[in-house]
Formats: sequence, structure tokens, C-alpha cells
Amino acid sequence: MIKVGIIGSTGYAGQELVRLLLQHKEAEIIWYGSRSYIDKKYYEVYQNMFQLVTAKCMDDNIEELANQADLIFTATPQGFCASLMNDNILSNTKIIDLSADYRIKDVDIYEDWYGIEHKSPEYLNEAVYGLCEINRELIKNARLIANPGCYPTCTILSIYPLLKEGIISGDSLIIDAKSGTSGAGRGARVNNLYCEVNENIKAYGVASHRHTPEIEEQLGYAAGKSINVIFTPHLVPMNRGILITAYGNLEKKVSYKEVKEIYNSYYGNEEFIRILDEDVFPETRWVEGSNYTDINFKLDPRTNRIIIMGAMDNLVKGAAGQAVQNMNLMFGLKENEGLNLVPMFP
Repeated sequence: MIKVGIIGSTGYAGQELVRLLLQHKEAEIIWYGSRSYIDKKYYEVYQNMFQLVTAKCMDDNIEELANQADLIFTATPQGFCASLMNDNILSNTKIIDLSADYRIKDVDIYEDWYGIEHKSPEYLNEAVYGLCEINRELIKNARLIANPGCYPTCTILSIYPLLKEGIISGDSLIIDAKSGTSGAGRGARVNNLYCEVNENIKAYGVASHRHTPEIEEQLGYAAGKSINVIFTPHLVPMNRGILITAYGNLEKKVSYKEVKEIYNSYYGNEEFIRILDEDVFPETRWVEGSNYTDINFKLDPRTNRIIIMGAMDNLVKGAAGQAVQNMNLMFGLKENEGLNLVPMFP
């Protein structure tokens, strides 16, 4: 059994990790870390875990945990993991960090967008960006994984093949994204109150959202050059789900069949990516509670553009599910272990 510790187990992503790992045949959670609920029983924080988890929440002593666990998930705010990382920890255990601390290779860009000093930039080059469908072989041998953000996961998976194959321009991408409120975390904030969110939709982080440089860096690898995108996220009144709609200028004339063949060549054997049938477009309700990403596209000859759409559950494929998928790869397990989740409906 893989002995697993979770630092930040009482946030939404942390709780989703617990839910998935309780169903995992090869993993055992030995540490439920939580700075806010130390010594409180885990099920008292999340009553859905009653009679499923009897353990108490522990502190966030990652040094001690590294001596006990084969793998540590850090589902913590930006800066936490980077502030504690050292050679001793990485020599004793593997780390999958769900924050942004190791996603962006350029430390100056990270510090500019996140407004904090990076405490361990020496590990940036070692950290592997944990987008399984693209970096699978690198993930297998990694000891430090930067688990991708939710918006970037949906965006990159949807767009990557077309940029890589030179079908669209990297200089004109517009990404319209919408997410459920769990994406904002569990912390108490006025903007996330029921009366502030219900019966409302709003843009936020306009031209300034922190996932922008992560998207640009990863799509830049596909394009073979640095690119800039317009990325605008929106908050919608639902618990889970992300839908992105991207607009790209076509670099060449292509048919529906040609584009579909490109997607199939990249994702035809991927269990967790579903390329939908023609004129069937992704909806968040068809992926809720699962590790799937649904993708489709529509050619618009009138404007010489392609419209690309992707949908996924922000807490599963956008966070905990992808982290478990990374764990499976790192330990040589079946990639779908613990992730055979049929989407919930209604």
C-alpha cells in the first residue's frame, strides 16, 4: 500500500482527495493535515465522511510526515509548499503540489502574478507539470509534481493539439471560461456568499487572473514560441464544473474531418478525454463528479476561426482526480485506479 499524507485535507480539493483515495485499492491515508482543525475528527469537518474516516486532523508538519509517507499531497495556499521544500523532504518522499508554486518555470513571472516571493526556486526546473495526457513519461520518474490549475487543465487539453499541429495561431487566442463556486475555495469571503452568487454571473480577474501565465507557458510549448492569450474567467452559481470556450484564428483551411483526426491522434487512446460527436457540445453536467474532460469544436468559415469547447469537473480532473492520476503514474499503477467515476446526473 502507498502511504499517503494530505496537507490541507479540509479544503475542497483536499476533501475530494480523501473521497477518491478512500476508493483507491493501493493507497492508505495516514495523515489528514489541517491547520484550522487540529485534533478535530475529520468527519466533524465533513459529515459526509461519518463512519468512513475516524481519524483526527493533524498539523501541517511536512518534515515529520515525509518520514512516514510515500507520497504527500499539498492542497494548500500559494507559497506554503515552496516555503517548506528542501532536499531532506524530497529524499524521503514524493510530493504532488496542488498549488501554483512549481507550475511556472520563470520565478519572476510567478512572483509578479502571485505577489509573493518564491522560497525555493531551485526546484522549479525539477518539478514536472502534471498534465498526464501530455507529460506522462516525465511524470513517471518525478519526485515533485506541479499539479495543474483547473482552468489551465481544461484550456490546455482543449487547445494543445491544434496549436501543436499549427492549425491555429497562438497570437490571437481568446479564452472565455466559467467555473462553479467551489473553484474559489472554502474560505469565508463576502463575494462567495449565497446571496452574492445566486442568480448571478460575473467576470473576475479580468486581464489579471493568475492562471494566465500558466496557460501561456504550457500552450507556448505547443506553439514552439511565447504566446499571449486573452483569458477571462466567470463565476457561475453552481457548485462544480468548468466550461471553456476558446476562439482561434485558423492558419490554414481545414475540414471537420481533418480536425477531428488531429484530436483523435492525440487523445484517441486517452481514457479521461472524450472527443464528442459532431455538433454535440460539452456541458458541465455530463462530467460532474468524474475525471473526464469533454472536448469538441466548431469551424466557422465565415470568420476563418475555430471555436473550441471543453468541460470538466474542477475538483476532480481540475484538482484531486488529476493528482491521483499523477500518483498512479509515479508508482507504476494503472492510471485509472481510484478514478473509475461515472459522471453524476442529475
